[in-house]
Amino acid sequence: MLDENSVKRKISGLTTMTEYNFTLFTVFKNTTSRGVHIIAFTAPPNPGDFKSVQQNETSITLQWEKVNGILNYKLKYNGKEINVASEGLVSEQYTISGLTSGTKYQFSLFAVFENVQSSGVRVSAVTAPRNTEAITVVGQNETSITLQWTKVNDMLDYTLVFNGSEIHIPASERNLVTVSNLTSMTIYHFTLFTVFENVRSSGVNISAVTAPPNTEELKSVEQTETSITLRWKKVGDILNYVLVHNQLEENVTASKEEFVTKTIIGLMSGTKYDFSLFALFHDVRSSGLNYTAATVPSPVALVNVTERSVDRITLVWENVRKDWTYSLQINGEDHHPEVLEDVVLKEILHLKPGTEYTFRVTTKFFEHDSSAFEDFTVTTIDCAAVDWKVTNSSITGTVEGLFSNATASNKSHSHASPKGSTVSFTGLYPGATYKLFLVYEKQSRTFEQCKHTLTITPPDLSAHCEYLAAGYSVHISWNRPAGLWTAVEVNVAEKTRIVNDMVEHQVQISGFKPAKTYKVSVAALSGDLRSSTPFVFSCQTDPRGVIAGSVMGVLLFAVLVCMAAFILLKRDKTFISGATEKDKKPKTVPVEKFPDHFYQLSVDDNRGFSQEYESLMPVGTEQTRKEANLLDNKPRNRFNNVLPYDWCRVKLTSSDANETSGYINANYMPGYNSSREYIATQGPLPSTVNDFWRMIWEQRVKGIVMVTNCKESGKTKCEQYWPGDSKPHMYGELVVTIRYEQKELFWILREFTVKHKNSSEERTVKHFHFTAWPDHGVPQGTEVLIQFRGLVRQHIEREGTGAPTVVHCSAGVGRTGTIIALDVMLQQLEKERAVGINAFVHKMRLSRPHMVQTESQYVFLHQCIMDSLQQNERTAENIYENDDMIYANATALQQFHKSSNV
Repeated sequence: MLDENSVKRKISGLTTMTEYNFTLFTVFKNTTSRGVHIIAFTAPPNPGDFKSVQQNETSITLQWEKVNGILNYKLKYNGKEINVASEGLVSEQYTISGLTSGTKYQFSLFAVFENVQSSGVRVSAVTAPRNTEAITVVGQNETSITLQWTKVNDMLDYTLVFNGSEIHIPASERNLVTVSNLTSMTIYHFTLFTVFENVRSSGVNISAVTAPPNTEELKSVEQTETSITLRWKKVGDILNYVLVHNQLEENVTASKEEFVTKTIIGLMSGTKYDFSLFALFHDVRSSGLNYTAATVPSPVALVNVTERSVDRITLVWENVRKDWTYSLQINGEDHHPEVLEDVVLKEILHLKPGTEYTFRVTTKFFEHDSSAFEDFTVTTIDCAAVDWKVTNSSITGTVEGLFSNATASNKSHSHASPKGSTVSFTGLYPGATYKLFLVYEKQSRTFEQCKHTLTITPPDLSAHCEYLAAGYSVHISWNRPAGLWTAVEVNVAEKTRIVNDMVEHQVQISGFKPAKTYKVSVAALSGDLRSSTPFVFSCQTDPRGVIAGSVMGVLLFAVLVCMAAFILLKRDKTFISGATEKDKKPKTVPVEKFPDHFYQLSVDDNRGFSQEYESLMPVGTEQTRKEANLLDNKPRNRFNNVLPYDWCRVKLTSSDANETSGYINANYMPGYNSSREYIATQGPLPSTVNDFWRMIWEQRVKGIVMVTNCKESGKTKCEQYWPGDSKPHMYGELVVTIRYEQKELFWILREFTVKHKNSSEERTVKHFHFTAWPDHGVPQGTEVLIQFRGLVRQHIEREGTGAPTVVHCSAGVGRTGTIIALDVMLQQLEKERAVGINAFVHKMRLSRPHMVQTESQYVFLHQCIMDSLQQNERTAENIYENDDMIYANATALQQFHKSSNV
């Protein structure tokens, strides 16, 4: 800065780049000093056309036109000065390096002449931005490619160049762009530039392809139970494909053929599979074509014929999968089976007896059919409807329907019929009962077509008579020919006597007149059959003894009176001594003494019955019941005070390691013929129904006796354990079908077929259901129960005693014990002519507690024996209508007993 004594003077109008000599004189009062000399140059002009001509990330190249012949220039930027020496060209370029990418710089350029700078010219320039460090293809389809990259610092502008086209791309948060309207299966080369102040980076290159199109045809051309074969048309010349199913990927390489075939193996039968097929071009997949196909379902493993009768069959098989359906053909005719939860069944009705039927079962799924399960069966023959011709040595009948062999058996003797529809058996034993069996054999299989029982005509008898008793009686004797008969019918002058004993071969008949001739006929009986020709002859009574007969009659009357007096005296003596010797009870009471025994127990308001019954209370109670008291088994007991003894409980077969799965509240019970003739059990609970049927199957039971109703007085006494209709029902692993139900006034008879699902064996079980017996009480009369017991005993004898008979009520002790005891006592009565009721009840209670649960049931047992002894002399009375009347009725019986012995 000049001070106030300094003088400044500007000389204008000079010529640029010229050297001037100046002399400065000091003048004082017109006097000039010597002068001071100075040389100065005018400044040169500024360079022309100063501009940036090139840049990259770290340098900028500047260019300008030279000023006349000036070779020296000065460049300034960012506080730096650079002297540039020109090489004498018209224009000059200079590159500044070491710069920062994507940065704006201000440059000043000066021409220098004799160390004098021009005023300077300015220009702004920027370095190129960096390229993005990562650019990737994030998606492509047939007509577009999507690119994504990482932003460069805060750069917001980018340019994408491909196929001679440029796309300006303002940056977004995701830094991606989708290039559309492309051609499928084409390679595209892209260059992405970062743009800063209209200056691009060097650019980063990437190549990408558009996806190929999907195939036009994809279909399933073949399938089995474990494989599916797919076929599709190739996409152009593409040879590589990816097939996806069940989250598995499989590469498929095609041949030069137009179509590609691929078989997928290791699949599950009858199952739907979803497939996705991709064409592959330079590792880029098409969008994918989806297709659903299914394997063929497995054929039915086994079809069981659970019912065969004269006019119907029932087919049952396992329902393997809930989404499978089934078709059924019987002799070529379509039928629609019923699908249940676990099984499929079909009952075919209105069939012809003795006819073979072929059936085919096919599994269906997703329009695919399995191979057919083929088999045959044959309806049975109603042998009862055959017109059998029976003699005393032969059976003949014409049977319609299929059968291969026919046999007639009587114990160890068997007879075979010749082949053909006419069944003929000869050389049979007269009067014998034969079991006829007709079977049909085919393909090593045997079908029981008919089981029928016939009794042939008994043998013809010959007889003669002898008179006796002074002509008032005749004595008829007959021979014993070969054969069997159940009775002999002797008719003399319209007086008929039936001799129910095959051993006896004579009979005495009274009531005739002396010296008379009577016509006599003798015929053997066998059931409802009689000898084909009765033996008829004449018999004359003794003409001698009319007077002697009168005398003998008087004497006989006197003897009878004496005998009656003797019996009365002996009875009084027995009654008196019985009161003091009450502990001396015989194990069995002979038949002839039983009425008197019953009378003594009944006196003094049934005091004897009460004492006997009370003595039974502690019997067996000291025995262990450990299994029944296990925690897992307690819910399987209907009552907590009726538990089976360990030593004789029924054990179910179990594959489970848990032994409690073999528990059931049931005991083996003694009978007349064996120690395990019965099984006494409780009425099944809802949770033990399956166990009940397991016991029936494992013990090979052929008969069930039920002496309770399912509900009594509004309370459930027993779960209904059989099907409610004719359709098969699964109980665990057992299929149970009710074949028929016959309702009578006091009982219901049923027949079940039982089959294990893992076996072809089928068994028949009879069900005897007595419906007129109140809980803890007794029936209204003895006759009905005795008749019911007869049906049960007949079945046991017919089917054999190899398997126990199951008997149950609600708890399995009261009514159950009474019916078992009645069956045993009536057998003992028949075979020993004696009964031991107290001894047998004692024996039962050693096997199961509380057997014959109430005193009224104990008295009722005795009354049944009394009525059985007197059944030919009076009809059964309705006694013991309820527990309160039991003793009143017993008193009435005392009076009846007294009056009958007067």
